[in-house]
Amino acid sequence: MVQAPQRTAFNGPTLIRLLARLADVDVTESRQPLSDRLSQWLHWTDAIALSTALNGNPPAVAPGAQALGSAEETECARVRSTLVNAIVSGSAPAAAKRHGSAQTASHGASLDAAVDYPAFRQMYLSMQQTMETGIGNLRSRLRAKLAARTPGMSRLAEVDAVMERALGPRERSLLATVPALLGAHFERLRKTERETLADAQASEDAPTIAPGAWLNVFRKDMQSVLLAELDLRFQPVEGLLAALRTR
Repeated sequence: MVQAPQRTAFNGPTLIRLLARLADVDVTESRQPLSDRLSQWLHWTDAIALSTALNGNPPAVAPGAQALGSAEETECARVRSTLVNAIVSGSAPAAAKRHGSAQTASHGASLDAAVDYPAFRQMYLSMQQTMETGIGNLRSRLRAKLAARTPGMSRLAEVDAVMERALGPRERSLLATVPALLGAHFERLRKTERETLADAQASEDAPTIAPGAWLNVFRKDMQSVLLAELDLRFQPVEGLLAALRTR
């Protein structure tokens, strides 16, 4: 018996593993050292700015700088909770929700025809912009707190600012490909259901799925992808918080 090839375990970010599963592709970890990859992503101007931040004299810190208080922790939790709630409550366009609640199984075909991907794509892009703005503002505020602590932490804040400017465009470019991957997943789910229902009708068997079930599956998948992207975008914030917690 021929054995199907086993996929190599991939321990990368949840977002990458989730997208690989939805796209049904095998993803392998890069063997290239992180330093080599960073050298390809950073322009020479970024390298100069990073070198200056690492080797220059950090700004003087005002005496009596306060340590991390509950306000910063609370603010980070508030921003994250707000974004999670926005993702959960907005994982499907309003029109699609109305169709989904109003249509019965006997009207599955009309529901299928009424729903298309552009509305979902626009929702995803809007949530990406909301995350970028909210997390970016939070990150700037945490850097300001960090810069007021010690000279070493002030240098760390400068390095984070340089890395955000340098890697921000690449991050946006890579994350901009996610809606297209979800669009392909959307079409695969719809096509699979259509074929399943057509086969059941041709054989005069009762369908094993309710018409329109694919759309609920897609909504849940898109929500999972958005939450995974939120986790990825929040990593620099978690790093700054960890630095602020040190004494």
